Amino acid sequence: MTKLLRHLALSLIATALLACGGGTSAPFPPSMQSSSLAYGKPATFYVGVTTLNPGTTFSASNCSDLQSVTSTVANTLAYRCTISAPGPLVLTGIDASGKTIATQSFTVPNPQVLIATTAGNFVVELNPSKAPLSSDNFLRYVDAGFYKDTLFHRVIANFVIQAGGFTAGPIPKTPSYDAISLESQNGLSNLRGSLAMARTADVNSATSQFYINVKDNNSLDYVSASQPGYAVFGTVVNNLSVIDQIAVVPTGISAGMADVPVTDIVITNAIRIQ
Repeated sequence: MTKLLRHLALSLIATALLACGGGTSAPFPPSMQSSSLAYGKPATFYVGVTTLNPGTTFSASNCSDLQSVTSTVANTLAYRCTISAPGPLVLTGIDASGKTIATQSFTVPNPQVLIATTAGNFVVELNPSKAPLSSDNFLRYVDAGFYKDTLFHRVIANFVIQAGGFTAGPIPKTPSYDAISLESQNGLSNLRGSLAMARTADVNSATSQFYINVKDNNSLDYVSASQPGYAVFGTVVNNLSVIDQIAVVPTGISAGMADVPVTDIVITNAIRIQ
């Protein structure tokens, strides 16, 4: 009896999604696959059928404006949307009556950026779930190639190393985008290896400059409106030793600024790898 009920259930599902080739039923649950998934980037999903019954629709969580597109994979339908959050993403098919007929779960990783410098390379992982403004702002500068040939212009041993605002000279580099609002109340702390936005006395002045904590710097966290702290939005996940090496280089005064490395430490490239 159990086998018969299962057969009837699968037959009912097969009436909602139809395959090509003479109207034969597709295997169920249907194959549902995706292209590589990256936060903030377009993603394409493939459903292993070529014809849908009228009224059948698909939706995807954390993926805005899912649209049907031309499939590049044989015997599939394709859908595309832009991923709006890391973490679980569920693709769901619903028939004309509102019944769920197919579902598939995917996982979107946190974005990672490789920062290549003359002192070595390291990787940072961002946390857009807790710091969306800061993460999106940083990725925007990365994707635009803004950080190439900028310096680690402020290095303080046993405190922080700071970059993203000066080229050799040091000469200020004009930010490409408007300043963002402070996100220091996000539950992330200025711990060793964490990545945070630099700013002026104006709490909402962060643009391109960022810093990395060499040690736990809880004094930089949010305390109150009068002590708003600094917004952490990521962490170093590979080669923290490079940060330690940069943190102990000789520094001096240059162009009226203190704590400038005597020998330039240049970001030769910053590219998104995940």
